[in-house]
Amino acid sequence: MRCSMITVVVAAAAVAAGIDLLTFHFVLFKSTMTAAQPSLNVVLVDIEGTTTSISFVHDVLFPYAKENVQQYLQETWNSDATKDIVQDLQQTPQFAEWRSTLNSSMDTIDEPLITDFVRYLIDKDLKVTPLKTLQGLIWARGYAAGQLKGHVYEDVPAAFEAWRNAGLRVAVYSSGSVAAQKLIFHHSIAGDLLRHISAHFDTHVGHKQQTESYTKIAEALQVPPEKVIFLTDVAGEADAARAAGMQTRILQRPGNAALSEDQKSTYQLIEDFTSLQTLQLS
Repeated sequence: MRCSMITVVVAAAAVAAGIDLLTFHFVLFKSTMTAAQPSLNVVLVDIEGTTTSISFVHDVLFPYAKENVQQYLQETWNSDATKDIVQDLQQTPQFAEWRSTLNSSMDTIDEPLITDFVRYLIDKDLKVTPLKTLQGLIWARGYAAGQLKGHVYEDVPAAFEAWRNAGLRVAVYSSGSVAAQKLIFHHSIAGDLLRHISAHFDTHVGHKQQTESYTKIAEALQVPPEKVIFLTDVAGEADAARAAGMQTRILQRPGNAALSEDQKSTYQLIEDFTSLQTLQLS
Protein backbone atom coordinates (compact mmCIF):
# COMPACT_ATOMS: atom_id res chain seq x y z
CA MET A 1 0.00 0.00 0.00
CA ARG A 2 2.78 2.40 0.93
CA CYS A 3 4.62 1.78 -2.36
CA SER A 4 1.40 2.39 -4.31
CA MET A 5 0.82 5.71 -2.54
CA ILE A 6 4.39 6.79 -3.23
CA THR A 7 3.96 5.91 -6.90
CA VAL A 8 0.77 8.00 -7.10
CA VAL A 9 2.47 10.98 -5.48
CA VAL A 10 5.50 10.72 -7.76
CA ALA A 11 3.23 10.35 -10.79
CA ALA A 12 1.33 13.49 -9.82
CA ALA A 13 4.60 15.36 -9.47
CA ALA A 14 5.71 14.10 -12.86
CA VAL A 15 2.51 15.38 -14.50
CA ALA A 16 2.93 18.73 -12.77
CA ALA A 17 6.43 18.89 -14.20
CA GLY A 18 5.11 18.31 -17.70
CA ILE A 19 5.98 14.62 -18.04
CA ASP A 20 3.18 12.58 -19.60
CA LEU A 21 2.00 9.49 -17.73
CA LEU A 22 2.95 7.08 -20.54
CA THR A 23 6.58 8.20 -20.36
CA PHE A 24 6.49 8.08 -16.56
CA HIS A 25 5.22 4.49 -16.42
CA PHE A 26 7.72 3.36 -19.07
CA VAL A 27 10.61 4.78 -17.03
CA LEU A 28 9.16 3.23 -13.85
CA PHE A 29 8.77 -0.18 -15.53
CA LYS A 30 12.29 -0.06 -16.94
CA SER A 31 13.82 0.87 -13.59
CA THR A 32 11.84 -1.88 -11.85
CA MET A 33 13.00 -4.52 -14.32
CA THR A 34 16.60 -3.32 -14.06
CA ALA A 35 16.46 -3.52 -10.27
CA ALA A 36 14.97 -7.03 -10.44
CA GLN A 37 17.79 -8.32 -12.65
CA PRO A 38 21.07 -8.87 -10.77
CA SER A 39 24.22 -7.43 -12.34
CA LEU A 40 26.11 -10.51 -13.50
CA ASN A 41 29.04 -11.85 -15.44
CA VAL A 42 29.45 -15.41 -14.08
CA VAL A 43 27.13 -18.16 -12.85
CA LEU A 44 29.11 -20.33 -10.42
CA VAL A 45 27.47 -23.68 -9.66
CA ASP A 46 28.00 -26.38 -7.09
CA ILE A 47 27.44 -29.97 -8.25
CA GLU A 48 26.12 -32.23 -5.49
CA GLY A 49 22.55 -31.20 -4.67
CA THR A 50 22.65 -28.39 -7.25
CA THR A 51 23.25 -29.69 -10.77
CA THR A 52 23.35 -33.33 -9.74
CA SER A 53 21.39 -35.40 -7.24
CA ILE A 54 22.99 -36.22 -3.91
CA SER A 55 21.88 -39.83 -4.36
CA PHE A 56 23.94 -40.17 -7.55
CA VAL A 57 27.07 -39.10 -5.70
CA HIS A 58 26.46 -41.18 -2.57
CA ASP A 59 24.69 -44.21 -4.05
CA VAL A 60 26.54 -44.55 -7.37
CA LEU A 61 29.89 -42.74 -7.46
CA PHE A 62 31.10 -43.39 -3.91
CA PRO A 63 30.29 -47.13 -3.96
CA TYR A 64 31.95 -47.46 -7.37
CA ALA A 65 35.17 -45.91 -6.08
CA LYS A 66 35.05 -47.99 -2.90
CA GLU A 67 34.55 -51.21 -4.85
CA ASN A 68 37.25 -50.53 -7.43
CA VAL A 69 39.97 -48.80 -5.40
CA GLN A 70 41.87 -52.00 -4.59
CA GLN A 71 42.11 -53.08 -8.22
CA TYR A 72 43.10 -49.59 -9.30
CA LEU A 73 45.90 -49.39 -6.72
CA GLN A 74 47.16 -52.86 -7.61
CA GLU A 75 47.38 -51.93 -11.29
CA THR A 76 48.89 -48.47 -10.85
CA TRP A 77 50.87 -48.77 -7.60
CA ASN A 78 54.22 -48.03 -9.24
CA SER A 79 53.01 -45.12 -11.36
CA ASP A 80 54.14 -41.61 -10.46
CA ALA A 81 50.55 -40.37 -10.17
CA THR A 82 49.58 -43.05 -7.66
CA LYS A 83 52.81 -42.61 -5.70
CA ASP A 84 52.03 -38.90 -5.33
CA ILE A 85 48.47 -39.62 -4.18
CA VAL A 86 49.64 -42.20 -1.63
CA GLN A 87 52.22 -39.75 -0.31
CA ASP A 88 49.59 -37.00 -0.01
CA LEU A 89 47.17 -39.37 1.74
CA GLN A 90 49.80 -40.20 4.36
CA GLN A 91 50.30 -36.50 5.08
CA THR A 92 46.66 -35.86 5.93
CA PRO A 93 45.74 -35.55 9.63
CA GLN A 94 43.10 -38.22 9.08
CA PHE A 95 45.76 -40.81 8.22
CA ALA A 96 47.59 -40.51 11.54
CA GLU A 97 44.31 -40.58 13.44
CA TRP A 98 43.04 -43.63 11.54
CA ARG A 99 46.40 -45.43 11.81
CA SER A 100 46.38 -45.04 15.60
CA THR A 101 43.19 -47.11 15.79
CA LEU A 102 44.71 -50.14 14.05
CA ASN A 103 45.84 -53.16 16.03
CA SER A 104 49.13 -53.28 14.20
CA SER A 105 52.59 -51.87 14.72
CA MET A 106 53.70 -52.47 11.12
CA ASP A 107 55.10 -49.45 9.31
CA THR A 108 54.63 -50.89 5.83
CA ILE A 109 52.67 -48.71 3.42
CA ASP A 110 51.17 -51.11 0.92
CA GLU A 111 48.12 -51.45 -1.32
CA PRO A 112 45.88 -53.18 1.27
CA LEU A 113 46.63 -50.49 3.88
CA ILE A 114 45.89 -47.59 1.53
CA THR A 115 42.81 -49.40 0.22
CA ASP A 116 41.44 -49.68 3.75
CA PHE A 117 42.22 -46.02 4.46
CA VAL A 118 40.55 -44.82 1.27
CA ARG A 119 37.44 -46.86 2.06
CA TYR A 120 37.42 -45.34 5.54
CA LEU A 121 37.54 -41.83 4.08
CA ILE A 122 34.73 -42.65 1.66
CA ASP A 123 32.54 -44.05 4.43
CA LYS A 124 33.10 -40.87 6.45
CA ASP A 125 32.48 -38.66 3.38
CA LEU A 126 35.59 -36.65 4.23
CA LYS A 127 36.56 -33.87 1.81
CA VAL A 128 40.22 -34.81 1.48
CA THR A 129 41.90 -33.52 -1.67
CA PRO A 130 44.07 -36.59 -2.51
CA LEU A 131 41.02 -38.81 -1.98
CA LYS A 132 39.06 -36.71 -4.47
CA THR A 133 41.93 -36.96 -6.94
CA LEU A 134 42.04 -40.75 -6.59
CA GLN A 135 38.27 -41.07 -6.90
CA GLY A 136 38.39 -39.04 -10.11
CA LEU A 137 40.92 -41.42 -11.62
CA ILE A 138 38.85 -44.45 -10.67
CA TRP A 139 35.66 -42.90 -12.03
CA ALA A 140 37.43 -42.04 -15.29
CA ARG A 141 37.78 -45.75 -15.94
CA GLY A 142 34.11 -46.29 -15.18
CA TYR A 143 32.96 -43.55 -17.53
CA ALA A 144 35.31 -44.73 -20.28
CA ALA A 145 33.95 -48.27 -19.94
CA GLY A 146 30.36 -47.04 -20.11
CA GLN A 147 29.69 -48.21 -16.55
CA LEU A 148 28.95 -44.67 -15.32
CA LYS A 149 26.83 -41.81 -16.68
CA GLY A 150 26.83 -38.42 -14.98
CA HIS A 151 23.48 -37.40 -13.55
CA VAL A 152 22.18 -33.87 -14.12
CA TYR A 153 18.71 -32.54 -13.38
CA GLU A 154 16.43 -31.96 -16.38
CA ASP A 155 16.57 -28.17 -16.07
CA VAL A 156 20.38 -27.99 -16.08
CA PRO A 157 21.18 -28.35 -19.83
CA ALA A 158 18.66 -25.68 -20.85
CA ALA A 159 19.92 -23.28 -18.18
CA PHE A 160 23.56 -23.80 -19.16
CA GLU A 161 22.73 -23.10 -22.79
CA ALA A 162 20.58 -20.05 -21.98
CA TRP A 163 23.29 -18.53 -19.79
CA ARG A 164 25.99 -19.06 -22.37
CA ASN A 165 23.80 -17.63 -25.14
CA ALA A 166 23.20 -14.59 -22.93
CA GLY A 167 26.93 -14.00 -22.72
CA LEU A 168 27.33 -15.27 -19.17
CA ARG A 169 30.18 -17.56 -18.21
CA VAL A 170 29.34 -20.78 -16.39
CA ALA A 171 31.87 -22.02 -13.83
CA VAL A 172 31.85 -24.97 -11.43
CA TYR A 173 33.06 -25.13 -7.81
CA SER A 174 32.84 -28.52 -6.14
CA SER A 175 34.66 -30.53 -3.50
CA GLY A 176 35.13 -33.17 -6.20
CA SER A 177 38.33 -32.84 -8.21
CA VAL A 178 38.31 -30.84 -11.44
CA ALA A 179 38.89 -34.09 -13.33
CA ALA A 180 35.84 -35.67 -11.68
CA GLN A 181 33.74 -32.59 -12.42
CA LYS A 182 34.61 -32.77 -16.10
CA LEU A 183 33.72 -36.45 -16.23
CA ILE A 184 30.21 -35.85 -14.87
CA PHE A 185 29.43 -33.17 -17.44
CA HIS A 186 31.26 -34.76 -20.37
CA HIS A 187 29.55 -38.13 -19.86
CA SER A 188 26.21 -36.80 -18.60
CA ILE A 189 22.85 -38.42 -19.27
CA ALA A 190 22.03 -35.28 -21.29
CA GLY A 191 25.14 -35.54 -23.46
CA ASP A 192 28.35 -33.53 -23.37
CA LEU A 193 27.73 -30.34 -21.36
CA LEU A 194 31.37 -29.32 -21.02
CA ARG A 195 31.08 -26.90 -23.93
CA HIS A 196 28.99 -24.63 -21.71
CA ILE A 197 31.50 -24.50 -18.84
CA SER A 198 34.42 -22.07 -18.95
CA ALA A 199 36.13 -22.77 -15.60
CA HIS A 200 36.38 -25.41 -12.87
CA PHE A 201 37.45 -25.07 -9.23
CA ASP A 202 37.94 -27.68 -6.50
CA THR A 203 39.41 -27.77 -3.00
CA HIS A 204 42.82 -26.76 -4.32
CA VAL A 205 41.44 -23.22 -4.24
CA GLY A 206 40.24 -23.73 -0.66
CA HIS A 207 37.41 -25.28 1.31
CA LYS A 208 33.88 -24.39 0.31
CA GLN A 209 32.86 -22.81 3.60
CA GLN A 210 35.79 -20.40 3.67
CA THR A 211 35.29 -16.87 2.37
CA GLU A 212 38.83 -16.72 0.99
CA SER A 213 38.01 -19.50 -1.48
CA TYR A 214 35.37 -17.38 -3.19
CA THR A 215 37.64 -14.34 -3.23
CA LYS A 216 40.28 -16.44 -5.00
CA ILE A 217 37.70 -17.72 -7.50
CA ALA A 218 36.59 -14.19 -8.37
CA GLU A 219 40.22 -13.20 -8.84
CA ALA A 220 40.84 -16.22 -11.08
CA LEU A 221 37.76 -15.33 -13.13
CA GLN A 222 38.96 -11.71 -13.26
CA VAL A 223 35.60 -10.29 -12.20
CA PRO A 224 34.42 -8.44 -9.09
CA PRO A 225 32.75 -10.87 -6.63
CA GLU A 226 29.44 -9.00 -6.92
CA LYS A 227 29.33 -9.95 -10.62
CA VAL A 228 29.18 -13.65 -9.66
CA ILE A 229 26.08 -15.55 -8.54
CA PHE A 230 26.81 -18.80 -6.66
CA LEU A 231 24.23 -21.59 -6.71
CA THR A 232 24.49 -24.19 -3.94
CA ASP A 233 22.42 -26.34 -1.60
CA VAL A 234 24.54 -25.68 1.51
CA ALA A 235 23.88 -22.65 3.72
CA GLY A 236 27.45 -22.56 5.02
CA GLU A 237 28.76 -22.28 1.47
CA ALA A 238 26.28 -19.52 0.69
CA ASP A 239 27.45 -17.68 3.82
CA ALA A 240 31.07 -17.81 2.68
CA ALA A 241 30.23 -16.70 -0.86
CA ARG A 242 28.10 -13.81 0.39
CA ALA A 243 30.85 -12.70 2.76
CA ALA A 244 33.15 -12.53 -0.28
CA GLY A 245 30.61 -10.28 -2.01
CA MET A 246 28.93 -12.79 -4.32
CA GLN A 247 25.21 -13.10 -4.95
CA THR A 248 23.73 -16.45 -3.92
CA ARG A 249 20.76 -18.76 -4.33
CA ILE A 250 20.11 -21.96 -2.39
CA LEU A 251 18.67 -24.96 -4.23
CA GLN A 252 15.91 -26.96 -2.58
CA ARG A 253 16.16 -30.07 -4.73
CA PRO A 254 14.51 -33.36 -3.69
CA GLY A 255 16.75 -35.10 -1.16
CA ASN A 256 18.67 -31.98 -0.16
CA ALA A 257 19.14 -31.23 3.52
CA ALA A 258 16.29 -29.28 5.10
CA LEU A 259 16.93 -25.65 5.99
CA SER A 260 15.99 -24.07 9.30
CA GLU A 261 13.27 -21.42 9.40
CA ASP A 262 15.93 -18.81 10.04
CA GLN A 263 17.87 -19.94 6.97
CA LYS A 264 14.74 -19.89 4.86
CA SER A 265 14.16 -16.27 5.79
CA THR A 266 17.81 -15.35 5.22
CA TYR A 267 18.44 -16.77 1.75
CA GLN A 268 16.79 -16.58 -1.63
CA LEU A 269 15.57 -20.12 -2.32
CA ILE A 270 14.84 -21.78 -5.65
CA GLU A 271 13.64 -25.28 -6.54
CA ASP A 272 15.55 -25.52 -9.83
CA PHE A 273 17.32 -23.39 -12.45
CA THR A 274 14.17 -22.55 -14.42
CA SER A 275 13.61 -19.17 -12.78
CA LEU A 276 17.21 -18.19 -13.54
CA GLN A 277 17.26 -19.02 -17.25
CA THR A 278 16.58 -15.36 -18.09
CA LEU A 279 19.72 -14.09 -16.36
CA GLN A 280 21.59 -11.64 -18.58
CA LEU A 281 25.14 -10.35 -18.83
CA SER A 282 25.36 -6.91 -17.26
